[in-house]
Amino acid sequence: KAHLSRARDAAPPPGRDTETMAVVINAGRLDFDRKLDFTKLKDACGGELTMFDDDSPTPEAIAERASGHSVVVSKEVPVDVNLLPDTVKLICEAGTGYNNIDLAAARARGITVCNVPSYSTDAVAHLVITFVLNFSATIVPQHVALAKGDRSLFTSSLGTTPHFELTGKTIGLVGGTGAIGTKVAEIARVLGMNVLVWSRSARTEPGKWEARASLKDLLAESDFVSVHCPLNDETRGLINADAIACMKPTAYVINTARGPVIDETDLVSALRAGAIAGAGLDVQEVEPPVEGSPLYELDNVMLTPHVGWKRLETRQRLMDLVADNVTAYKAGAPVNVVN
Repeated sequence: KAHLSRARDAAPPPGRDTETMAVVINAGRLDFDRKLDFTKLKDACGGELTMFDDDSPTPEAIAERASGHSVVVSKEVPVDVNLLPDTVKLICEAGTGYNNIDLAAARARGITVCNVPSYSTDAVAHLVITFVLNFSATIVPQHVALAKGDRSLFTSSLGTTPHFELTGKTIGLVGGTGAIGTKVAEIARVLGMNVLVWSRSARTEPGKWEARASLKDLLAESDFVSVHCPLNDETRGLINADAIACMKPTAYVINTARGPVIDETDLVSALRAGAIAGAGLDVQEVEPPVEGSPLYELDNVMLTPHVGWKRLETRQRLMDLVADNVTAYKAGAPVNVVN
C-alpha cells in the first residue's frame, strides 16, 4: 500500500529507501481544493510520498522538509539549492518557469533540475483570449457598474467605453513562438485577428503569424500585446516606459507569463495617464500585489491571481507529468532537464 504522509510538519518514514522517496514541499499551492489524485506520482516514487500543505515555505523550511528525500517537487517558491541535504538528487519544478531555482548551484552539486513545459498550454492560451474578449466587449466595466447598483447602461449608450469587434484587429505576441503563444495565435486567427510575433528566433510562419524584426515594430502595430517570454536577465523589465511609448493609446497589454517582464511602475504610470487603454495581468511583480498597490484600484486593469494554470484538469495533468519526470529520471533517462 502506498504511503502518503500529508501535513505541515510531516517527517519522512524511518528506514525507507531515499532513492524512491519524494517530497512535495508546497502541495498547498497545487492541491488547494483537495481534488488532485497523486496516485501516479506515488507509484513513480515507489509508493513513498510526503506532502506539506502550506504554499510558501521559507528556504530553510524547504531544506528541512527535503531531509531524507531524493526528489523535491516545488511550485513557484524560491529554493536555496545550497541549503538542501545531500540526499537530494532531483528537483522537479511543477510548472514551466524555473527562475526560482539557481541552476548553476544545482549543477555544481550534481542535482538535476527539470520542469514541465507544456501542461497548461490550452488553459493559459484561453485566459489570454478571455482578456481579449473582455476588453473588446467591455464585460468588466458593465459588471462593475451593476455590482454598484448602476443599471444606466441598460437604458443609455455605452458612452466613451471602448466596445469593438476583434475581426481585423492585431495581437502581437512577445516571445510567442512556444506552445502557449502558438495556441493563442491559432485561436486569434479563428476570431479573425492578425497575429504578429517577435522574439530573437521568430520567423514568419504562413497561416500562423507574421514575424517582426524588432519589438518596437510589433508594439507599434498591435491592438493587443501579449507577453509569452520567460523571465531572465534579458527579459526583466522588457516592457518598460520606452516600450509602452511605442504602443497605440488604444492598445492593451496582457501578461500571463511572469510579472517582472513588465516594469510595473512604468505600466501604472502609463495606465494612469491613458497612454494605453488597459492591462490584463494574471501575473505581477509581487504576488499577490502589496497592500495599497494601484493595480487593485485602476479602472483599466483586469487583475487575476495567477489563475492561468489553476484549472482542475490543468493541475491534474501537471502532477501526472511530474510523475513522468520522476519515472524517466529513475530509469536513467531524465527528460525536461533545464540545467
